[in-house]
Amino acid sequence: MKILVFGASNSSDSINKKLASSVSKYYKEKEDSIEIIDLNDFEAPLFSKDKEKEIGIPEGPLQFAEKIDTADFIIISFAENNGNYNVGYKNLVDWTSRIKGRKIYNGKPVFLLATSQGRRGGQSVLDIATQRMPFDGAEVLETFSLPEFDNNFEEGKGITTPLLRSQLEAKVRKTKRLMAEILMR
Repeated sequence: MKILVFGASNSSDSINKKLASSVSKYYKEKEDSIEIIDLNDFEAPLFSKDKEKEIGIPEGPLQFAEKIDTADFIIISFAENNGNYNVGYKNLVDWTSRIKGRKIYNGKPVFLLATSQGRRGGQSVLDIATQRMPFDGAEVLETFSLPEFDNNFEEGKGITTPLLRSQLEAKVRKTKRLMAEILMR
């Protein structure tokens, strides 16, 4: 299984990229490949129809779409900015949505995550993404929100709070089971 992983953030030290990367380790089996990408590698000018008419679809969104297309499963952790998507992610998917003949995620199964320093752990943006992603062509298998990132996560160890780690691990087992069924189709 080919797994694509990213934090839906343009922050160079994104806690959501750290969470997504940590969660991806649960999926590492010898036959699996995991690719962790940084959205900053797929930059594009601020989307507008005028800009699209002027330059067409930039290379960054085309490459991002290619990464999605070659994945079997996608793990995304959403940064929350003012209760909504991070501007870097939103701009990239706005451009990607303009590629003819595709929905952004083209039917790919996804595990949606979010974290923040607050007690709700990015729950607002996770709710938005959970509702929106099916319209963008994603099959949402599961979601998980990690509250108070600095109190519940340690680099190299992952989630340190036993209850939260147990909740995540149950969702990982579920998504593995669902992916096995999907890959057998």
